[in-house]
Amino acid sequence: MAGKIRDEDIALVRERTSIVDVISERVTLKSAGGGNVKGLCPFHDEKTPSFTVSSARNVYFCHGCGAGGDAIRFVMDCDHLMFVEAVERLAARAGVELRYEAGGPAPVRQNQGHKQRLIAANKAAGEFFVTQLSAPAARAAREFLAQRGFDRAAAQTYGCGFAPEGWDTLVKHLRQAGFTSAEMEAAGLAKPARSGSLIDRFRRRLIWPIRDLAGDIIGFGARKLFDDDDGPKYLNTPETVLYKKSHVLYGIEHAKREIARQGRAVIVEGYTDVMACHLAGVPTAVATCGTAFGTDHISVLRRLLMDTDTLAGEIIFTFDGDAAGQKAALRAFADDQRFVAQTFIAVSPDNMDPCELRLGKGDAAVRDLVARREPMIAFALRSVLSHYNLDTAEGRVGALREAAPLVAKIKDRALRPEYARKLAGDLGMEVETVSQAVAAAGGGHVGPPVPSARQRPVAPPPDAPLTIVEREALKLALQSPVVAGPMFDAITAADYAHPIHVVVRQAITDVGGLAGATAGAVWVEKVREACTDLSAAALVSELAVEPLRLDGELDPRYVAVTLARLQLASVTRRLQEVKSRVQRLNPVTHKDEYLALAGELFSLEQHARALREQAVGGL
Repeated sequence: MAGKIRDEDIALVRERTSIVDVISERVTLKSAGGGNVKGLCPFHDEKTPSFTVSSARNVYFCHGCGAGGDAIRFVMDCDHLMFVEAVERLAARAGVELRYEAGGPAPVRQNQGHKQRLIAANKAAGEFFVTQLSAPAARAAREFLAQRGFDRAAAQTYGCGFAPEGWDTLVKHLRQAGFTSAEMEAAGLAKPARSGSLIDRFRRRLIWPIRDLAGDIIGFGARKLFDDDDGPKYLNTPETVLYKKSHVLYGIEHAKREIARQGRAVIVEGYTDVMACHLAGVPTAVATCGTAFGTDHISVLRRLLMDTDTLAGEIIFTFDGDAAGQKAALRAFADDQRFVAQTFIAVSPDNMDPCELRLGKGDAAVRDLVARREPMIAFALRSVLSHYNLDTAEGRVGALREAAPLVAKIKDRALRPEYARKLAGDLGMEVETVSQAVAAAGGGHVGPPVPSARQRPVAPPPDAPLTIVEREALKLALQSPVVAGPMFDAITAADYAHPIHVVVRQAITDVGGLAGATAGAVWVEKVREACTDLSAAALVSELAVEPLRLDGELDPRYVAVTLARLQLASVTRRLQEVKSRVQRLNPVTHKDEYLALAGELFSLEQHARALREQAVGGL
């Protein structure tokens, strides 16, 4: 087994890894000024972006949940990896050959993290299935793809494969590759037979690999090909530590960049629909895997869409036009209220899914299907009204009772009165009657909310001036240690008043101060690790990305002014303590102490005067 990775190699991985590139694979990032970018935090749900990434210092921090660190920490937390595993993954990405203290390049580690072993097993299985697709026994799989308009290049792009007929063909292959029975079973690739032996989970089926945002294979979807196969039409990997069907979106690794770029995601129903959309010029299509579209899927897409109160993307559902499709659309409308993106539905007039549409009418028809989308609420209302006879009073009242709650649920309150008027027109009723029904269903006002004085948010008080100065000093040390240098080191932790600032300042001392430190993720992480308090460690990440309170380029004078103000506050505190003590002393009975304090008081006043002169200017 390899030993500890050399520190200089870890530092090299940090230096050669662009944290913006790593994070942007999972989170849509937009410019936030000052060389920083922002996005929705991948570690907690939020509507307003508070996740800040500093490209200059290669670190990130979330102002909402406090998560922060460098690229290594991000990969550890996102992919649930150990430190060494995260370093190895980033080293491979950056082309860094790691050396271990035991000597030599890294050997194959026998005790890789469990999750990484399962990913490796899935990768090996995926490669095996791909090779099997060209075998004579896979003719039915190749014909299935060809009949749906997918050539060999398309099959290769999406990693399509074939699971052969043998009971344990894959099991034997993976054993030869060094995987254990427990690993194969844990990955969902094999299952125990009645005899107790291990057999393949997928047999005689067309296979699609299912990948996560990072592109790792986490499971498979398998389509039935033969009439004598008594299994379900589609068979997916069971729930594993990698594969959680409520979180999985097929095609997300292909679509993620276009979803982020276009601000649009198209939800389709199957693997072939995703392939058809992508090949037809709708590269933002993804599909759920054996489950309904739900809140966990929404969370995945929101981070890519930058879906906030002010940055609204589009979610476009494509469903069959039959009763089951309408039911699925209405269920999606209920979930739609949980996120802010504008939601639409696209239904083919011939009730064809995207794969059938591409095959029958060409690529342009698929693009037109998406272009003709209509708002989800309009479709939902139309679906409800279709169930009633609007020529009768009873039918109109029944339709109103069912439709009013849908209008009341519209997240954008400004749209509610518009849809209330539309509903009134469709029903042939007075607008006031419909508006009252909507208000009753929603528990109040139909139109845009009018906040009272009590409801208006109260602005938080500004930070205390001393807190601002202390934060600025620590930001200088973390972001520009070369410029801050000896001036910062000359002021100790005792000069800081805020307890958490004291901890951070002491951590900087504990790692040797700013002498020899260079800006970047390595330096920031070094200070983070030296913090004896979790809140202080989080503050290090926050300050590493927070812009300086400075217009223009940083120079030594700004450092001197900032540190003079910090030190002035400390000297002023000491002045007050000494004055209070002098006033309480009897100069006759405590002559020596009185004289000593008087001398210190004179010295402090001179020092404070000099600091005031140095601290000219404004933060």
